[in-house]
Formats: sequence, structure tokens, C-alpha cells
Amino acid sequence: MAQTTTRETRPATSSGSVERRRSRGRPQVRCDEETRGVILEAARHEFAASGFAATSMENVARHAGVSTKTLYRLLPDKKTLFAATVTHRLDRFVSVVSLRACEGGDIDSALPDALLACAELVLDPEVIALQRMILADSDKFPDIPEMFYIKAMRRSVAALAEWLDVQLKRGLIVLDDVEAAAGMLLGMLVFQPQRDVMFGHKPPPTRGELERRAKTCSALFLRGCRRGSVG
Repeated sequence: MAQTTTRETRPATSSGSVERRRSRGRPQVRCDEETRGVILEAARHEFAASGFAATSMENVARHAGVSTKTLYRLLPDKKTLFAATVTHRLDRFVSVVSLRACEGGDIDSALPDALLACAELVLDPEVIALQRMILADSDKFPDIPEMFYIKAMRRSVAALAEWLDVQLKRGLIVLDDVEAAAGMLLGMLVFQPQRDVMFGHKPPPTRGELERRAKTCSALFLRGCRRGSVG
């Protein structure tokens, strides 16, 4: 009697499911924008720890977990990397201050919040360390302090000036020159504690200390420029 051979029939598999199985174990490829962000975070820590002169592109690539080829493709030299690092940090700060300018008309609550964002940026330990390094390297790299001044210091004042301009247009305050007022307000907020930290006399202020200082500076400032209080 002839034997009947039974073949096992496997269910048909679509090409899409095969492709999904094949790719399941592969690491997901980051887009350039995400990779750039990772690089800039690594560079910020490296510049703050080592200064501009001692920071190497190779160390940044290693700490970011990318190849030097990828780093040089996205940011071709150290000066470009430094400028992009400062811009990246300030972009986040400006977005926070701009958001807080649009949250409502309660300027008594909004101004301390905006000032707190400014204080957290200027008095950030990494930012202060970076400023120390920039000053130390200024003879070798004179264009780096200028770059930092324009991209960080002037831009932070401009962001606060824009915030004040929004309140001026809402009719909540009276000011002749919002940029000059922003510089005065920022100086009142951070000058003394920044100097204390820069020269090693005190540690960076805690968040609670920054909140109290922001509220005090806000109250003093609004006492002089709030609509109705100006003679």
C-alpha cells in the first residue's frame, strides 16, 4: 500500500510582516536634528568642564556617542560647535520666557516667573564655569568672548526686553526704553549673586533663593513702572 506523504503547509506571510521581523532587532536610526541635539548637550558639558581651548572634537563625539565623521558632518569645526551650543541653550531660555509672556495679564505673578527663568540661566553652574573658561582663554581666542557676548549675554537681555514690550503694549507698565529697562532689571537680579559665585565667595543660589530674589526684584521694578504709579 502506497504511503501518502503529508506536507506541512505554513500560513502565508505578507512581505510587510517579514520586513517588520527583520527590522525588529535593528537599532532605530536617529535623525540629524536629534543627533545634533545630543551632540550639543555633550559639547555644553565638555566646554564648561574643560574650556574652549582644551575641548576636542573627538571627546565631544565620544561623550555624545557618535562618530567623529558624523560630528564633523553636522558641525564642521570647534568654533561652529561652540556657537551652536550657546544658541541651543539660549533657544530653550527664550522659548520659556516667550511662553510666560503669553500666559495672561497677571503681571505680579508673570514677572517673577520670567525673572526666575533669567536667573536660572545666568546663574547656572555650567554657564558660570563656561564664562570663567572664556575669560581665561580670551587672549588665545579673542573672538570667542565676543561670540558669547552677542549670542548669550545680549540675547538674554533682548528676550527680557521683548517680554517687557508685551506688557507695555498690554498697557500694564509704562517704559520709555524697554531694552534699557531690561538691562537694569537683569542687573538688579543677577549681578551680585553672579559675582559672588564667579569669585568663589558663595555657592550658586538654590532655587528657593532665586525665587525669593525674583519676587523682590519684580516688586521693586513694578513699583516704579506699573501704569498708574508713574507720575
